[in-house]
Amino acid sequence: MFFVYVISSKIRSYIYVGLTQNVDVRVSQHNHGKEKTTKPYQPFDLILVEHYSTRAEARKREKQLKSGSGKEWLKKRVWPLKLMPGWRNW
Repeated sequence: MFFVYVISSKIRSYIYVGLTQNVDVRVSQHNHGKEKTTKPYQPFDLILVEHYSTRAEARKREKQLKSGSGKEWLKKRVWPLKLMPGWRNW
């Protein structure tokens, strides 16, 4: 199983989209500064996880979410949920 995940910086306006087979390990890597790309933006909240049967399906969705329209969709539809009462970090 493959997962597309989205994390949001707790301190800056930054959203990162990634693909992994183990969401817990991957998010931990981001939160512990093990990833060069996201290190300046840590710590993170996990704001979206989608699962796919194949890597090809997951990669297609990852690329879509990383596009300009995908990032706009995330900012309008998913990221604001963080601000709602009762928000939970997966």
